[in-house]
Amino acid sequence: MPFRVLMVCMGNICRSPTAEGVLRQKLQAAGLADLVEVDSAGTHAQPMGTRPDKRAIAAAAQRGYALGPLRARQVTVLDFDRFDLILAMDEDNKAFLKALCPVPNRAQVSQLMAFAAAPRSAIVPDPYYGSAQGFANVMALIEDACDGLVIYLSRTIQLPKQ
Repeated sequence: MPFRVLMVCMGNICRSPTAEGVLRQKLQAAGLADLVEVDSAGTHAQPMGTRPDKRAIAAAAQRGYALGPLRARQVTVLDFDRFDLILAMDEDNKAFLKALCPVPNRAQVSQLMAFAAAPRSAIVPDPYYGSAQGFANVMALIEDACDGLVIYLSRTIQLPKQ
C-alpha cells in the first residue's frame, strides 16, 4: 500500500491544491511517485469539483506545476483512516482537523511548514484576498516545505526490496 498524504486548507482552491501539485511533482522527481499517494481537501471546501483559483494555477504554472486538473472536495472523517499524514496549511485548519479527527488518529495531523528546510513562516498564509505576489509567496513556502517532506518520506516509507 502506498503512504498517503492529504494537504488541507480552508477552501481547497489555493493552498492545498498547490501543495498537492508541488508534492506530486517533487515525488516524481525523487522516484517516489509510486510509493506515495497525494490528495488535497478543504475544511470548508468550495462546491465539490471547483477548480483551483486561477491565480494559484498561474503561480504554479510559472514554476512548472500543473494544477488545472485538480478539483475541490471537503475533508471527511473517513480521511483520518485513509491517510497516513494530514497536513494543514495553518493553525485554524489544524484545529478544525483535530476537532473532527477520531481520538486514536490525532498523531497523523500536523502542519505542512513543519517540514520546511528553511522555515520563514510557521504557516502557509491564505493568499485569496491578496495580490498575485501573495500567491508567489505561497509557492515559495510550499516548495520549501515539500522539499523537506520528500526527504522525510524517503526516510519513512518502506521502499520495495530489489
